[in-house]
Amino acid sequence: MRWFLAAALLIAAPAHAGVPEALARIGADYTRFAAATQALDGAARSSCTGLAPAFGAAWDSWLHVAHIRIGPVEEDGRALAIAFWPDPKGLGQKAQRALLTGDPAVLAPDRFADQSVAARGFAGLERLLFPDAALPADPCPLIRATTQDLARMAAETAAAWPAFAETLARPGTSGNGRYLTDQEVAQALLTQLATALEFTADQRLGRPLGSFDQPRPERAEARASARSLRNVVMALEAARDMARDLHPDAPQTAAAFAKALALADRLGDPTLAGVTTPQGRLKVEILQTAIRAARATLLAEIAPHFGVGLGFNALDGD
Repeated sequence: MRWFLAAALLIAAPAHAGVPEALARIGADYTRFAAATQALDGAARSSCTGLAPAFGAAWDSWLHVAHIRIGPVEEDGRALAIAFWPDPKGLGQKAQRALLTGDPAVLAPDRFADQSVAARGFAGLERLLFPDAALPADPCPLIRATTQDLARMAAETAAAWPAFAETLARPGTSGNGRYLTDQEVAQALLTQLATALEFTADQRLGRPLGSFDQPRPERAEARASARSLRNVVMALEAARDMARDLHPDAPQTAAAFAKALALADRLGDPTLAGVTTPQGRLKVEILQTAIRAARATLLAEIAPHFGVGLGFNALDGD
């Protein structure tokens, strides 16, 4: 009986040290994201011009928490609607043109939420604020529908996060059938980091790199707003901060992130257009390698701290 009670207390114990700190940061970042998108929407209500600063601040706030793909952000397709990229078939632009020239009634909040995720969010708003060609109609109604939609999704995610965070913070407690042990929670959070770093290396850098014979700078994320490199940096900083929360005493991981961020800082290529030159391409490839090294170091140094084996596939989710 004594053994049973001890085991029960162990199962019901709060999550491993480091997890509460990470969960608190995520909650604070969601709150900032909600505030930034609300400010963006307020600015759009006032005027559809001069939105670049508020747009940039809102996207920055999203990148601080974009690596989290569990919990409320995954409900109702929010994550995809907030940041639909890459879009190799140009679905977003096609859907947006239909919205620009179609029935204005679909821009009402209750109907806009049902429109294609490819036409919404930051990628959609970027196309309206930084168009590469003349738009077929006044974009202001669609701009306002998009900012209101972003603010709604951010507010809903921020409001729902505390309940989900409690699920992560108390594995194995009554009614918590999703996470049963500290290790499951740690693996879920580490998976977010590993997958996010892989996405940055393979997509944010890999897509514009293309091949040596055919670099594709036009495929860079946020190229129109000249945020391609900034998005890489912000994503790296967010991953570094969460890794530090999970395990502050991880010097190899800290050094790996510092190296990647230093390389990004020295790159000086906001849109990654330099991939078309041998020297510019080499710099981006070196940064890509450093990001992959940071991912490998994080898994080698922090995963054992939580008793999580290195055999799990970060792309398998939680």
